[in-house]
Amino acid sequence: MNKLMQFGEIVDGYDIPVLNEREIRASAGILFLATYTSLMFILFAGNFVLVKYVISCFLLDLLIRVFINPKFSPVLILGRLMVRNQVPEYVGAPQKRFAWSIGIVLSAIMFYFLVIVNAYSPITGIICLICLIFLFFEAAFGICLGCLFYPLFYKNKVQHCPGEVCDIKSRQDIQKVSLVQVIMLLLFIVSVFFATRLLQEQFSKRPHDLFKSSTTVKSR
Repeated sequence: MNKLMQFGEIVDGYDIPVLNEREIRASAGILFLATYTSLMFILFAGNFVLVKYVISCFLLDLLIRVFINPKFSPVLILGRLMVRNQVPEYVGAPQKRFAWSIGIVLSAIMFYFLVIVNAYSPITGIICLICLIFLFFEAAFGICLGCLFYPLFYKNKVQHCPGEVCDIKSRQDIQKVSLVQVIMLLLFIVSVFFATRLLQEQFSKRPHDLFKSSTTVKSR
């Protein structure tokens, strides 16, 4: 029974329960895609049906992770299937549990307003944006934003962070960003800014069907 309800896996060489960061990132990507898609339905079609399903599934999945066992989370199971051929990257379970608890609070508020009260407001919009940012950073960069708040509430040292960011002392040469690289990044940003001014008219033209004759397009 204890093993059924435990949070995290016991792995040789680790003194605390751990989770597989690769499947966590995969599940975050799945949830991000679902949440983002439901948001597009709201913005372009005024359709709130999909987001209600997404929020309900999101909340249920997080409740299973935190209060039962991450092993039985449907989205984590799907993430595990997606990355099952990759070598696991173990991360500490305690900080993940804290981060997912934040997710429960946010999704529960969304569930209350959008599903039970059936109303939207700036509150739901802001929370949705926060959830998207959290999911994107986890999926794209492997950065658990919720985990950053863990030391503020617990005195225990954070262990086994993704990429060992909580233990790293100095960056290797391949991780360092030179002045030339910074200049290249700034030049790219500036060029994009000016391109939006110079090419706005050209880019605003509606594309025509490649396989229809130009005369047909002009006649329209």
